[in-house]
Amino acid sequence: MHFAEPLQLQSGAQLRDYMLMYETYGTLNADKSNAVLVCHALNASHHVAGVYADQPKNVGWWDNMVGPGKPLDTDKFFVIGVNNLGSCFGSTGPMHNNPATGKPYGAAFPVVTVEDWVAAQARLADQLGIAQFAAVMGGSLGGMQALAWSIMYPDRLRHCVVIASTPKLSAQNIAFNDVARTAILTDPDYHGGDFYEHGVVPKNGLKVARMIGHITYLSDDDMGEKFGRKLRDAETNGGGYKFGFGVDFEIESYLRYQGDKFSSYFDANTYLLITKALDYFDPARHHGGDLAKTLAGTRAQFFVASFTTDWRFSPERSREIVQALISNRRDVTYAEIDAPHGHDAFLLEDPRYMGMVRAYYERVWDDIGGKAGGVAAADTVSKEAA
Repeated sequence: MHFAEPLQLQSGAQLRDYMLMYETYGTLNADKSNAVLVCHALNASHHVAGVYADQPKNVGWWDNMVGPGKPLDTDKFFVIGVNNLGSCFGSTGPMHNNPATGKPYGAAFPVVTVEDWVAAQARLADQLGIAQFAAVMGGSLGGMQALAWSIMYPDRLRHCVVIASTPKLSAQNIAFNDVARTAILTDPDYHGGDFYEHGVVPKNGLKVARMIGHITYLSDDDMGEKFGRKLRDAETNGGGYKFGFGVDFEIESYLRYQGDKFSSYFDANTYLLITKALDYFDPARHHGGDLAKTLAGTRAQFFVASFTTDWRFSPERSREIVQALISNRRDVTYAEIDAPHGHDAFLLEDPRYMGMVRAYYERVWDDIGGKAGGVAAADTVSKEAA
């Protein structure tokens, strides 16, 4: 969807003449009350679920969560996935031409925040004629967006679903992000963000950034169970070490594979922008750090979930949100799930987790009166049409 009206950003800059790529699933009912917005995390996109006819291996990033008969049931709900501004999967970002110069934005693309993304998503909802979402949902960075929705547009969502998220990053999290960005910024192929014109990609920087990030998404137990100290070539190398700086251990091989794969499809400038948006998110800063005051104006009902081994966005951070909501006498359901997979648990198939989300969406369904029928106001949108 094209937007000609400039979007005022929190940085003071404006973004004009921009595009948002979006994808929908299910059917919007006649009174448009069954719409659910799913907000994506760092390296995901608008492609939330399902596959494309011409790309059967390109499965949506939350396909186990969203679809017919799944916890977020598209036989009942009309689900919208939006690719955020600054990303590299269709919405206007650093790879696109700057109208002022006719060249790719590169590092000149304005810094965006979680709140900027939410404002853009609200404009998309306006164009689709959706005055209020049945729910806004997200995990990790997506959960930050859902929380921001409840603060910025309290009357435009009935339920807020925040999974494996946080009201602000810790110093350690900011530190991890800075090291990852430094890996990109110091790659000789970065060229100050204008690497497009040089026909290169800062692959080494992106690779290291992804390796750093991926370590934080897994728990120590999960990493130990999957890889331990297994040697990659134990059988061919007589079970000993290579005594060099190449790949000895399975975990090294895995991280390098993940880094190589990531650097083949993700944009370096996008990585910088999104990790900065993570760092900047701190809605309580406007209220002297008081999260309870920050959430005082919210009106939605909340579902908050965390995972015991998630040390990136620990359960303590989710409990902060829950306590602030309780102090405001908000209706909040909290699930702290004992799962071994670390931060990535929110993307995985844990029966207890999926069962809790399914049960909550049954409640959402009852709350909107169980209305899924009627004439569709917006049909399923293909990636090309979007």
